[in-house]
Amino acid sequence: MEKITQGNVLKLWADKHEEVKNWLNHLQEKELNAFGLYRFCEWASLQPEELLEEKAKHPSENKIEKVLDKFCGSDDKTFTNSFRYQASIAVKSFFRWNYRDLAKASGAVTLEKVKPYNALNKEVLRKLWSHAHNLRDRAIVPFICSTAIAKETLSEVTWSLLEENWETKDTPCIQIPAQLLKGHGIGRYKNVQQITFLTGEAKAALLDYKAWLEKRLGRKVKPNENIWRSTRVPYEALTYETLGMLITRLAEEAGVDFSCHDARRWVNTGLESTGISPNWAKKIRGRKVKGEEAPYSRPAIEQLRDKFREAVPVLEFTSDRPQVPKEVQERMAALEAEQLELRQKYRFRRAKETEKCEDGEHCQKIVAEENLPNFLSQNWRVVASLPSGKVVIES
Repeated sequence: MEKITQGNVLKLWADKHEEVKNWLNHLQEKELNAFGLYRFCEWASLQPEELLEEKAKHPSENKIEKVLDKFCGSDDKTFTNSFRYQASIAVKSFFRWNYRDLAKASGAVTLEKVKPYNALNKEVLRKLWSHAHNLRDRAIVPFICSTAIAKETLSEVTWSLLEENWETKDTPCIQIPAQLLKGHGIGRYKNVQQITFLTGEAKAALLDYKAWLEKRLGRKVKPNENIWRSTRVPYEALTYETLGMLITRLAEEAGVDFSCHDARRWVNTGLESTGISPNWAKKIRGRKVKGEEAPYSRPAIEQLRDKFREAVPVLEFTSDRPQVPKEVQERMAALEAEQLELRQKYRFRRAKETEKCEDGEHCQKIVAEENLPNFLSQNWRVVASLPSGKVVIES
């Protein structure tokens, strides 16, 4: 008999139990949760149907809760502390979706952190990005390090979630509905949305990937199609599991520690560097904002976008020089044009003043900066600095 593992638990075990299949239809991390429930059932020597039946027969006796407590508190070294924690969540979720809620206090596990959070930096992210073998992978790394979209949502993102004419925006907006986020819009997660943005480098990489994908498909991508797809025919949408393996493989090949959770912390740290309010940062990360009934009409998306732009130089990492936002480029161009106009007016005025100059040079010169000390010693004075690094002097 084939050994049941997390990789085959759906086929060899979960599909044989109707209540388990119905439960898994509500979840994204199907294999992980199914395996946790399976190992608990094996440990308790009970089938899923028997667990539900026992809870239905004796709802007030908390027999199943006590079994779960023993599982979580056992000294059995077969299970790690982190596995007990995940399995406990899976078991309680299974009962909840089958309308047999277990007591909240049951199955408590203290999950001790065994290592500090992975603090990313630009060098690490650039190394990860440089190991991407195709345009899809070179797009997905800056995408998650820009948007902070969680792994469980990433496989569900479609082109329609990008704002209209996103190709022309310097920091395109992506709006993720509650159904694709943690809690799936149920109960206290009702009306939660994620309002997030792409940095310039993330947008550029996504455009390159989109062009590549459309060439392979032989057509334009459709709004309701998933963004992240296989690079092989028939270019199927990537699942939660395959996306997870893709990111893990990239990190291993690059020799760096990286996960989607690290990317979310990277974005949050970048936002904090701008002095953004905690509530605004939560909106960008797609988390519940306390004290607001309809927080996604306040502040306006443009206000969030302006604040996000401040973090762009901190978030971008694919090159040593971060891309300058379009608005900043325009302000710099306007300033340069203004300076050019002033220089032209100055030259015209000086030309009038020196019309009687015999050689046309002794009244005003343009010299290199390294030659400036010699002229200053001859009583010349600086009147203007040029973008080239040279200076205008006059006697």
